Amino acid sequence: MTPEQYVQDKAAASGSSFYYAFLFLPKPRRAAITAFYAFCREVDDVADFISDPGVAASKLGWWRSEVDKSFAGKPSHPAMKALMSHAPVYGITREHLHAVIRGCQVDLEQFRYNDFDCLASYCHLVAGVVGEVSALIFGQTDPATTQYAHKLGLAFQLTNIIRDVGEDALRGRIYLPISDLQQHGVTAQDILERRYSDAFSALMRFETERAHALYEEAFALLPTADRRSQKPGLMMASIYRTLLREIEADGFRVLDHRTSLTPLRKFWLAWKVQALGRM
Repeated sequence: MTPEQYVQDKAAASGSSFYYAFLFLPKPRRAAITAFYAFCREVDDVADFISDPGVAASKLGWWRSEVDKSFAGKPSHPAMKALMSHAPVYGITREHLHAVIRGCQVDLEQFRYNDFDCLASYCHLVAGVVGEVSALIFGQTDPATTQYAHKLGLAFQLTNIIRDVGEDALRGRIYLPISDLQQHGVTAQDILERRYSDAFSALMRFETERAHALYEEAFALLPTADRRSQKPGLMMASIYRTLLREIEADGFRVLDHRTSLTPLRKFWLAWKVQALGRM
């Protein structure tokens, strides 16, 4: 299997909303974003699927070394072999990849966040930097687009957090800020034991409204010059906001249920943005 086939299979198997936006890119940009996404999946899987913290930390250490070796011209992992030919073309740096690894390291060490500022700092590593690199690959021409990409990444990550409250609780993780829980009278034990209540619904509505506001802030930050090149990000936004609305319509049943969209619906939403410019 070639490195290119490896990353393609990795991206397709994930079923991620990102994959459907990649389909509409020109071939060289599609190859670059697929390779970068595969790298992110590899690193993220360490925190999600390796239960022994020591083993997971060692694996992330290996990835840090692999990134350094790759930028020295000696990649060994197929994801890095696929990515390195694109890195100089699209301005992907060693620091970008190390930031993604740092975000996954945080997942091994921190399970709660005091307030939204603390959570946003974590989201910057695992989503904002990903948005920044993605914008470069998509064809960014205006430096101001980086700010848009970071804000959109934060909106995406908060949407993921809202969707995955129940799944994360099974791993002992609660990403919702402690200050928000206290403000709405919800305890960590309520979430860990999957207890629904009016207070929990109010908390989730608060977080959902915050996510919607972040999407609007991101759209307002996108420079006119880059609106066409950044269509893939807008496709992802359409898919993610539809998911967010489905969670709302389902009454925030996120403690024992994972809301998702079908592949066909994701493709349709992406196509509407590509062909009609509608979200």
